Amino acid sequence: MTPGLNEPHASRPAADEACLEPVRRGIDPLVFEQSRPGHRGLDLPPAGVPEAPLPRLLPGVALRAQPPRLPELSEPEVVRHYTRLSHLNHSVDLGIYPLGSCTMKHNPKLNDELAALPGFAELHPYQEEDEVQGMLRLMWELEQALCEITGMLRVSLQPSAGAHGELVGILMIRAFHRRNGDAQRDTILVPDSAHGTNLASATLGGYKIVELPSSDRGLIDVTRLRQSLNERTAGLMLTNPNTLGLFEEDICRITSLVHQAGGLVYYDGANLNAILGRCRPGDMGLDVVHLNLHKTFSTPHGGGGPGAGPVAVGPALEPFLPLPLVQQRAGAFRLDDDRPLSIGRVKGFYGNIAVAVRAYAYILRMGGEGLRQASGDAVLNANYLRTRLHHLYHVPFDRTCMHEFVAAALKQKARGVLARDIAKRVLDFGMHAPTVYFPLIVPEALMIEPTESESLESLDAFVEVMRRVDAESIEAPEVVREAPHSTPVRRPDETRAARRPVLRWEPDIA
Repeated sequence: MTPGLNEPHASRPAADEACLEPVRRGIDPLVFEQSRPGHRGLDLPPAGVPEAPLPRLLPGVALRAQPPRLPELSEPEVVRHYTRLSHLNHSVDLGIYPLGSCTMKHNPKLNDELAALPGFAELHPYQEEDEVQGMLRLMWELEQALCEITGMLRVSLQPSAGAHGELVGILMIRAFHRRNGDAQRDTILVPDSAHGTNLASATLGGYKIVELPSSDRGLIDVTRLRQSLNERTAGLMLTNPNTLGLFEEDICRITSLVHQAGGLVYYDGANLNAILGRCRPGDMGLDVVHLNLHKTFSTPHGGGGPGAGPVAVGPALEPFLPLPLVQQRAGAFRLDDDRPLSIGRVKGFYGNIAVAVRAYAYILRMGGEGLRQASGDAVLNANYLRTRLHHLYHVPFDRTCMHEFVAAALKQKARGVLARDIAKRVLDFGMHAPTVYFPLIVPEALMIEPTESESLESLDAFVEVMRRVDAESIEAPEVVREAPHSTPVRRPDETRAARRPVLRWEPDIA
């Protein structure tokens, strides 16, 4: 009889026993644990030239005494290993991903194909401008489209992420005030519901932060704003709709007050997906806007990149845009480096071009009406979820929202189940969890953003999962508190994982 998995054969080598141990634990073995001496994915032919001593080839370079302990696997083993790894992560291609303020919507595969075309993917950043006219034209036309969408004057495609775009905007605001002799303006106003990157970007740009409390309607308190404005105010950072999913009803009054005080207004474009084709930041009086191409314009993101955070500006900040910008002159496209007031370069070469190509393709394919429908569907989906869940989960601002809404697990907390427990339990049903504990002004927050990509069936499935978790918080709270039950990693020590993450495999020297 063939021995079972838990009945090792007497003649099985000890190394095989070690390999089986991760399987018994219910997890996939590490690639190092699968390694066996002599397993190869390929055989290299002899070099055909005499071997030279490495110190002579690399003078002054410290060399290892021993070769690295790399795993030894055959090609099928390598393919299976990485295929298994790809199945461990949830993605928007596997199921609903209602991560608030992150706009995790479907990424059309056509855009990936277009970005991979040799004419884009195989360009070299040092090629002459005459050889890359197609790429420069795409950058120029994408800038024109983003100007029309935002109502701004010009756009830099350089920043490589939203937070990078924030910093660029702050640096331009600082350059503007110094140019005008207002270097004493050293304060940026930030609402208490703002994204954390707003605070970090303003601080990194050399500014002090003054926090603006929200009103009882979850909006910027205009009275407190007026009281906070003075000769030291450099600007205000906001997003509209805000992180509660609410549209700032007094936006034009807010921007007017800041301008009257001599400041500028920065627009965090993380939530632009809610207003595409319906209203424009420039028409609200905003001076500088960053856009997340990898959110609003449907490019894959997550895991640290790739991303793109173009910055759009109005007339006041146009001279300070980073270099280079694309200009159209005499029927050709050129890079404009002659801008004496520019804050300089913020990224090498053209920026994250593959992301720009995807965004360009998305905008052309959708058109104005398509973008307008996308924002309308995103708002519709969020309000559908809100109205189906608000009697189970407390919604502190329970009125028509935009693309997302914030619920609070206060009823569940009274039963001993916290927001993070609910989020972990949702993972057991093959769905990603909502954002938890943000914004900070809502205790036990669950921020939910379905995006426009989800069908009625997937929204209903998410509602049923949230209903079941609520019922479990009454009937079997320990099931929720101990979740997740079906993921490869269950409940790590979150503090240690954040402060002392284990990011590499350490061999057992003994």
